[in-house]
Amino acid sequence: MAEGRITRGTTGVNRLRRMDRFIAAHPALRRASDPLVVDLGYGAAHWTSLELLERLRRVRADARVVGIEIDPERVSAALPFARDGLSFRRGGFEVPLDGDARAAVIRAANVLRQYDEAEVPAAWARLQSRLQPGGLLLEGTCSEVGRVASWVALDPDGPQSLTLALHLSSLDELGGPSVVAERLPKALIHRNVPGEPVHDLLRDLDAQWARQAPLSTFSPRQRFIAAVRGLRDAGWPVLGGADRWRLGELTVAWSSVAPGS
Repeated sequence: MAEGRITRGTTGVNRLRRMDRFIAAHPALRRASDPLVVDLGYGAAHWTSLELLERLRRVRADARVVGIEIDPERVSAALPFARDGLSFRRGGFEVPLDGDARAAVIRAANVLRQYDEAEVPAAWARLQSRLQPGGLLLEGTCSEVGRVASWVALDPDGPQSLTLALHLSSLDELGGPSVVAERLPKALIHRNVPGEPVHDLLRDLDAQWARQAPLSTFSPRQRFIAAVRGLRDAGWPVLGGADRWRLGELTVAWSSVAPGS
């Protein structure tokens, strides 16, 4: 029996591009002996699964994507779009795959948003159990057009990092980096209150963004790079380097933002 509940299923072309880009660069995909990727809860249309396959095949020509949905009507609607390397099936958190196969990567985008925070740990654990050794679970959410996104990266041992991904050219228009508060993963979205570490992170990121405003003369990219470097220098455990920051990504160790840490 499929594990989980049917969600709203909203989707859109190019909505998950920031998550796709992160997966394409991740060692869990690039080093996998079997680059099998699951798009869990792809929604009312097949777009996100197809886009994911196309992006991953630029770095792994042998990548395969399985789109999994709990709603049988959505699976029926997607089946005509199956192609080489892309298939669809009904399922949920149990992640049904052929035989004893496990996924190198599971992307669960906008799936847990409609669940309660208390349900997150069990969902994470179930999905982690379906990963290959060294595999990656990406669980998070994004805005309707994909300009604002965030996700937790987990391996089979637990959560490792939080990533905030922002469209830099529209960041001032959106209200600054802390606009991502509306799109935090379910484990954190209710924790953006004083006394919680994720609240401190967003406060400090906004402060660094404001401090680096003169660099906007050069580009919002240079301004964001400087803001993230300022966070790192202030003691935040920022992961990655300027090659990721220039894309509007900020990744920090999960231990620095975990609820109650």
